[in-house]
Amino acid sequence: MPQPLPFHKEGLLYLKITPPNGGFFYYIMKTMDQNYLQNLRHSCAHLLAKAVIELWPDAKNAIGPAITNGFYQDFDLGDIKISESDLPKIEGKMRAILKNWKPFEEKEVNLKEAEKLFVWNPYKVELAKEFAKAGKKLTVNNPGDFLDLCKGNHCKDPKNELKNFKLLSIAGAYWRGDEKNKMLTRIYGTYFPTKEELDKHLWQLEESKKRDHRKLGKELELFLISEQVGPGLPIFLPKGTIIKDLIEGYLTKVKKENGYVFVWSPHIARSKIYHTSKHWGKYEAMFNPMKLDKEEYVLKPMNCPHHFQVYLNKPRSYKDLPFRISENGTVYRNEKSGEVSGLVRVRAVTIDDTHTVLRLDQISDELEKVLILIKGIFDRFGFSDYKARVSVSDSKTPEKYLGSREAWEKAEASIKAIAEKLFKDASVGIGEAAFYGPKIDVLVKDSLGREWQLSTVQLDYNQPENFNMTYVDEKGKDVRPAILHIAMVGSIERFIGILIEHYAGVFPLWLSPIQVEIIPISDKHLKYSQEIKNLLANDGFRAELNKENKTIGYKIRQSALKKVPFMIIIGDKEIESYKVNKVYKVSVRTREGKDLGMMDIIKFKALLKAKIEKYL
Repeated sequence: MPQPLPFHKEGLLYLKITPPNGGFFYYIMKTMDQNYLQNLRHSCAHLLAKAVIELWPDAKNAIGPAITNGFYQDFDLGDIKISESDLPKIEGKMRAILKNWKPFEEKEVNLKEAEKLFVWNPYKVELAKEFAKAGKKLTVNNPGDFLDLCKGNHCKDPKNELKNFKLLSIAGAYWRGDEKNKMLTRIYGTYFPTKEELDKHLWQLEESKKRDHRKLGKELELFLISEQVGPGLPIFLPKGTIIKDLIEGYLTKVKKENGYVFVWSPHIARSKIYHTSKHWGKYEAMFNPMKLDKEEYVLKPMNCPHHFQVYLNKPRSYKDLPFRISENGTVYRNEKSGEVSGLVRVRAVTIDDTHTVLRLDQISDELEKVLILIKGIFDRFGFSDYKARVSVSDSKTPEKYLGSREAWEKAEASIKAIAEKLFKDASVGIGEAAFYGPKIDVLVKDSLGREWQLSTVQLDYNQPENFNMTYVDEKGKDVRPAILHIAMVGSIERFIGILIEHYAGVFPLWLSPIQVEIIPISDKHLKYSQEIKNLLANDGFRAELNKENKTIGYKIRQSALKKVPFMIIIGDKEIESYKVNKVYKVSVRTREGKDLGMMDIIKFKALLKAKIEKYL
């Protein structure tokens, strides 16, 4: 029987089988166990520690865990300063060491033995004492001339399994994450089971740098972060505000067409309302309260309690349900300064927040309606690859959640059934539910294959209890409704940041802040150019007139760098054509450099309209 020839691709193991009668076929085995993949990445951290200590013998390694797509290792390097220019040297040392590494040998030791073995490394001694005090087993491991304190979980064959790694960057990190402790040097690396997967990930990283929304946001003049205003509080510039308004306008239009009414709520509220909702004490990102008229108020961290007041404004009947309200409302969250980043993690968050109050018999239909709507929205923005993750409670920690176990089980069953119906391979995250109910998150892949969690739909039986929300049923009885908390794209700021990177700043025509740049060859063509701009603006197209006293070549290059979809070049022949035919003519180029030639303005406007309507 011929031997299978294995290879990996994107985490799948392919076996090439050659039958006796010729030809071949592939047998595809399941994705590599994720726990073992983490073991491989954790093992790379040990390899990194060994390499650094060989290069700088006075270095002391601290912790080195596996993380998403890779690993890191923290070091106390004393007075030694290293930079990313040292990474190739460290990587070379790692590869040299790897040639002689054997399977990790693990051995249990007591605290006294650990203190003796690691007398040279105060970080390992501190950890050993902590583990021993907590009653945890102390183990050391050694894959070849490098003893380390570690709880285990390593690869089986380092020499052959750890080849596909790459060191990426260096950063500072306080020991144990406490700024009162010493600043250590953290080296990040990545690892994948195959070279093909590693190369793909490295390509993604390089492409991500080019597409970084913070970089493009500055270059394209979309938003800024002001030091005087503060981190996590972005200011949208005129062009960025156009994009923000277009997105919010589109979402508003779609929701109104599907039966949602819009409300507006203030940015603060009495802190009492968050005691009623039970957010107080369970939601950690609230800003400190302020005193107004001897009462305590707080910046709103979510819109839900405000929206509940709309429902409670008057008695409701079963005929009023589903009762759908929405608001593109800004909320405020006290994110840690080290976690805020551009638009994707901010402290002032505009959420396309939607709340639907509904009867229990309406839950399945409404969930399906909402998720179909969300899928349509993602198609509009060019996301075609998405999946669902169902977040449920953890029955082992009931104290984390509001309400009865029976209510939770009922809600979780409803959400799982819909997710399985509408999405392929819906996953389940135990313990990831909100404290008041289970949820479905929709995750999308961008043009680089990166996964983002955007939409969320949460089913809630608890807040109606907290706020005493009822409706009168067919028999005249007061009945408790359920609530769907819905964010179709989530944070508008984060969504824009993701879109910038997804499109690499090359927004589709309907979403481009400037759709047409008009470029006169010289000042004598300015008057005609202004007339063309007015004709476009009158029909709702966003046009900009470039009045710079620069060469035509320079202005065309600058327009391409600004990623404006279309350029109109105005010179003598366009003006002469108008004088003869009394028809406005323009010469058109695309941002990709394609020359569309001269056409009359009516034909050009029809071209723009057709391209925009493709997205509507």
